[in-house]
Amino acid sequence: MGTLYIIFSSLCLIGAVVVYFTLTTAGLISGDETAIFITGIVALALGAFLLVISIPGIIAGIGLLHYKPWAKTLSLVIGIINLINFPIGTLIGVYTIWVLMNSQTERLFSKG
Repeated sequence: MGTLYIIFSSLCLIGAVVVYFTLTTAGLISGDETAIFITGIVALALGAFLLVISIPGIIAGIGLLHYKPWAKTLSLVIGIINLINFPIGTLIGVYTIWVLMNSQTERLFSKG
């Protein structure tokens, strides 16, 4: 589960970088100062948004690999939020809830 969260969030982080550079480059290619300004703002906003939503997943994944109780709570919150991200996020969200609410998983996280 931890590895899944790290990979999924890292892909989102890579997406943030790709979106930023693609939009910035598109504005520069146009040569229009207004387009450069607008695409720069949009690139920064989208890139920052994707960055902000990917960091908690990476943190949760690392915590899950170390069986930290706070990571279980954080992962459940992220999993519930992921349910609206159809189809991959929905699958990850359902899997997260199923795995982390399992009685065997409870024992892992109670030991720390």
